Amino acid sequence: MAKPVLGILTLYLNDSGALEERPIYQRMTTAAKKLGLDVFVFTPRDVNYKTNRINAQFYDSETKKWSKRWTSFPNMIYDRCRIQKSSRFDELRRFRQQYGHLTFLNRPLRNKMTVHRTLSRDKRFSSNLPSSRMYESIADLNAMLRKHSLIYLKPINGTGGRGILRIERIDNDKVLLQGRDQQRRIVEPQRIAISELSSKLSSWSLKEKRYLVQQGIPIKLPNGRVHDYRMLVQKDGEGVWRVTGCAGRIGAQNSVTSNLHGGGHAATMDTLLKRWIKNESKIDSVKNDAEQFGVQVAQYLEQSFGRLCELALDLAIDKQGRVWLLEVNPKPAREVFIEAGDNKTYQRAITRPLEYALHLYETEKKKKTEVKTSSLEDELRWYD
Repeated sequence: MAKPVLGILTLYLNDSGALEERPIYQRMTTAAKKLGLDVFVFTPRDVNYKTNRINAQFYDSETKKWSKRWTSFPNMIYDRCRIQKSSRFDELRRFRQQYGHLTFLNRPLRNKMTVHRTLSRDKRFSSNLPSSRMYESIADLNAMLRKHSLIYLKPINGTGGRGILRIERIDNDKVLLQGRDQQRRIVEPQRIAISELSSKLSSWSLKEKRYLVQQGIPIKLPNGRVHDYRMLVQKDGEGVWRVTGCAGRIGAQNSVTSNLHGGGHAATMDTLLKRWIKNESKIDSVKNDAEQFGVQVAQYLEQSFGRLCELALDLAIDKQGRVWLLEVNPKPAREVFIEAGDNKTYQRAITRPLEYALHLYETEKKKKTEVKTSSLEDELRWYD
């Protein structure tokens, strides 16, 4: 009997055919083989829309080599495509439009502001969401600064800590401005008058590039470095949402973000919480609150946007132990667990989408069988 087939949908990083997560796909292919699942990797550019065939990439875990060959469409598609400003992303839109009827493990999530507004509709999450609004003019920024002494400016579709600005009110007249540019380079801290903000930020084209203004949560450690927590929530082999793991991230010196790609490093959640909250009796309660929150968010976003299989939640935890949702990443990396020395969680993060794929395959196959049986019974009743 042929094995079920999972196609991992991704995008080339450039016109030379480079793939961002090739090592992850190799590990997934190897793990999938043990589970009885075949895997290949492809991009929209590899699809022949006339013949409905794919010139896909296959990894041989024995020879440790990649090869390309034409193949049929897979039983399921695991969408790992991240937003790009390129023609390759336009090709992705065409693919999703033409083949959206197929079985996907996960559907596209919306931008940061839409996700925030969606979660805001549910009272369960109201105390966990920082105040946020779209940037339309400097008036929006000033209004937020009057309410909150610390704010962040973020592109609504940004990833990896690119283009983020941190603005902290020092007194009634001055703010401390720092951040990262679109290449993740650190924008050094500078004290400026609030009246200078408009001219200082004009080159960032905040409205055109669609930025949001978000209430900042004080998350600087005693050494001055910011920190947060990356929680990975995934469906298991029964299709149930579970917290796979949560690790702490500590930003580089003078960085306003904790991203590993921006020079940050990882630690276990327990290690970081002990440094931050210090009250060990409270740590278990904080962790339980965070995990319950993570699962509820995943369930609610799936109800709102369609089938999902995993989400990464970037969380801030304040000194009182309150959990704040900074943003949601629908295409999460897993390296934070390796960096934190948690190899067991890393391996689980690799295998859970595969286990869910098998569950989904069996569920869909059962549905088709039931439909065929029902149709046959209807036909037989017509003849009676």
